[in-house]
Amino acid sequence: MISEVSDITVAGEQVKIRPIRLDDVGMEAEFIRRLSPESKRFRFLGGVNELPLRELTRLCEVDGKHSMAFVATVSRGDREIEIGVSRYAENSKSDIREIAVAVADEWQHKGLGALLLKRLIDYAKFNGVRLLYSVDLAGNAAMAALARELGMTATRDPGDSGQTIYSLSL
Repeated sequence: MISEVSDITVAGEQVKIRPIRLDDVGMEAEFIRRLSPESKRFRFLGGVNELPLRELTRLCEVDGKHSMAFVATVSRGDREIEIGVSRYAENSKSDIREIAVAVADEWQHKGLGALLLKRLIDYAKFNGVRLLYSVDLAGNAAMAALARELGMTATRDPGDSGQTIYSLSL
């Protein structure tokens, strides 16, 4: 069984990684609001400032099988602050999931994205997923490096040359 919650040290600070919950909608909204315009563009493949409540609710409402998300948080006083998230969403095929990862700008390049995706990959394997893929902007060098680190293959999106599809067979 995959551990649901873990406390790890990243860049000398205690970070909790746990499944996202429906009551995290406000924390998720704040996380997205704090992302730089470039990070938002890379995560959402275009210009996004904020997401509507309906979309935020959808992102936080996971069933653990067809959709899953792990958040990385730190404590600031009595508040839990989201600093990263990895997720997978249902595909038309039962054993394939689309993945995404986002890390707060001040936490990028510290290994948090890899930790979040490794947790998601282990969870997907445990739940019978055979293939994970992500669609990213071709200019996203950080995602390209992360995909290489995780052993993902890269191909140009045949429908959009400005995008790259990364995939990982499990």
